[in-house]
Amino acid sequence: MIKREAIYLWFYFDIQFRQIVWYWILGMALGSLISVFGKQKIHDLFAALQKKRLGVLGLIPASLLGIASPLCMYGTIPIAASFAEKGMEEDWIAAFCMTSILLNPQLLFYSAALGPAALLIRFASCFVCGIATGLCVRVFFKAKKFFNFSGMWETSNHDTDPNPVLRFLKNFGRNIKATALYFLAGIALSALFQRYVPPEAFGKLFGSDNGFGVLMAATIGVPLYVCGGGTIPLLQTWLWNGMSMGSAASFMTTGPATKITNLGALKIVLGIKHFVFYWIFVILFALLTGLAIDYVFRIG
Repeated sequence: MIKREAIYLWFYFDIQFRQIVWYWILGMALGSLISVFGKQKIHDLFAALQKKRLGVLGLIPASLLGIASPLCMYGTIPIAASFAEKGMEEDWIAAFCMTSILLNPQLLFYSAALGPAALLIRFASCFVCGIATGLCVRVFFKAKKFFNFSGMWETSNHDTDPNPVLRFLKNFGRNIKATALYFLAGIALSALFQRYVPPEAFGKLFGSDNGFGVLMAATIGVPLYVCGGGTIPLLQTWLWNGMSMGSAASFMTTGPATKITNLGALKIVLGIKHFVFYWIFVILFALLTGLAIDYVFRIG
């Protein structure tokens, strides 16, 4: 009995592993290429925005550059602190930080395993969330500071090898090391779901048209999201088995936005009051986005 169940689980694990492993590897390679050869250029472009009087329109490039940045939250915040010290507008910084939290180049490429619709929705919802974040800071915190970057410093740069090939390979190795365990754990959880959870249960949980599925996805995204790469296999399984696109979008928002490591970094620079505002904004945005997407798919 145990041997048979192990064979079934391996069957599900092996199929999904072979389906998405190349998305993961190529995503890590893309992230390393950008981190080693393009990271400084991205940050220079963002810094250059300060010289342009774009006003609220500056939220657009700020959000896009946040998506393009390969840094984690603990790497993004010191960069943001240096921008703030030079007088960068806080709404632009907020947009940049928000999209950096939600998405990066390697995760965007990896999300292609979910299909073109999910990939486009992930990018668009992240981009809109960055702009919405900046607008909220611009409107509600115009007369007072939103961030407190005192005591922040830039993290050390690990990409210092003079040989560019070795610099890339070392960065790629660190990316693989940091995400491999979560990637395999995500596939293992997906195999368990496929084996033991009936497909119709997914439809009832995540596919309902009354908004319950979106609410459940937003809620589950809070404790379940540990690593972006590790959740792709789960999302792929859920979408196959009836998860609505709105529920997926909701999960892809609350998951990275409330990841424990990201929250730890944000708590440092926001303080309790603004940290609570951040939580409320993330949950509301995830719910409204998920409901809107499901409505569009329902009438489309």
